[in-house]
Formats: sequence, C-alpha cells, structure tokens
Amino acid sequence: MPNRNLADIRIHYQKAALDWDSLSSDPFINLDQWIHDAIAEKLYEPTAMMLATSDNEQQPHARIVLLKGLDSGLVFYTHYTGPKGLELAQNPKAALTFFWPEMERQVRIEGYVEKVSSELSNAYFASRPRDSQLGACASAQGQVVADRRTLEANFAAIAAKFAGKSVERPDHWGGYRLLPNRFEFWQGRPNRLHDRLLFIRQEHNDWSTQRLAP
Repeated sequence: MPNRNLADIRIHYQKAALDWDSLSSDPFINLDQWIHDAIAEKLYEPTAMMLATSDNEQQPHARIVLLKGLDSGLVFYTHYTGPKGLELAQNPKAALTFFWPEMERQVRIEGYVEKVSSELSNAYFASRPRDSQLGACASAQGQVVADRRTLEANFAAIAAKFAGKSVERPDHWGGYRLLPNRFEFWQGRPNRLHDRLLFIRQEHNDWSTQRLAP
C-alpha cells in the first residue's frame, strides 16, 4: 500500500459564520437559500444529497441522490423495487445530508418518507431526457447482472419497444418526499468550533431552535 498520511490532511474553515440573525425562522427558506447559493457559485452537482436508509436488520445504507423538488418536503426519484425503495417500504424513516465543501456548509435533515402522487411522478418522468426514461425502464436497479453487455442489450430492447412513441413511466419507478422533523445547518469555523444551528419540528408546524456544540 502507498504511504499516504491521511491523518495529516486538514482544511482550515474560515469563510463565514452562522448565527440566528442570518437565518429565517423557517428552515425550508434557509435550505432553499443555501441551495440557491450553491447554484449561484456554479458548484458541481449543487442538488446532490446523501440519502441514508436502514433495512429490517437495522443495517444503515447510504447513497447520493439528487433533489428534484422542494415543497412540503424534499422530493427525489428512484426505483421503488431497488434496495432503497425496499428499505423505505420496511422503514420510512430516513436522513438526507447536503455537503458543499467549497462553501464550508452542510445541512442534515431527518424525517419520514412518503411516495409522491402518480401525477407528480408522471410529470417529472415526462420531463426527463428520453435516454434517461429508457434507462429507468431497462434497469432492474440493484440486481446482479452478468456484464455490461447485458445492460446495453436490455436498453436496446426497451429502445426498440418504444421506437416512434413516447416512453411510459414504469410502475417500478417514481418519486419520494422526505417530510422533515429536524434540520441542522452547519458552517465550518476556525479551530473546529463550527456553527451548528438546529431546527426541531413542533406542533402546528412550528420549529424550536437550538445551538449545538461542534
């Protein structure tokens, strides 16, 4: 193994501070602003977020998905029959994390996940590039395949099936919405004294706030 001094890698956070005066009392407004800031900075994949789920043996699983809507919750799309879809069917509690290292910012979000309506899934699917639509139909997400050629053959078969006509959204693919009960906004600070401001949902959709030690 090459000798890499991983323990010596450090970033000194010093770009900004975070206090309650700089945030809205509504965490959705804050998240929307931070995403807007990441887009304005032209960051790579500014809507990428880590989705963490757990299976029926309490084993956590995490992967990156893309935020595709922000309304009463955070909306993303995937296969219902893939691993994360099966895990969400077993346990609808999940967590999301945004990390924008160039801005020294992170947002952690926890809550419950529900499927979005068929109408919303249909509308988003129709807006996708055709090849992305075909890929969603062709792939049995998370299943073992013999080789790359098998994937490409499946894609070619689906492309032939829908040649000359629109691609229908498959039943196994659609959207989820995470309904948050907790937001944590994190800003890197010098000396590892990071700012961590927490919103916890109360009754009537009010939010309590706390500052956390880094």
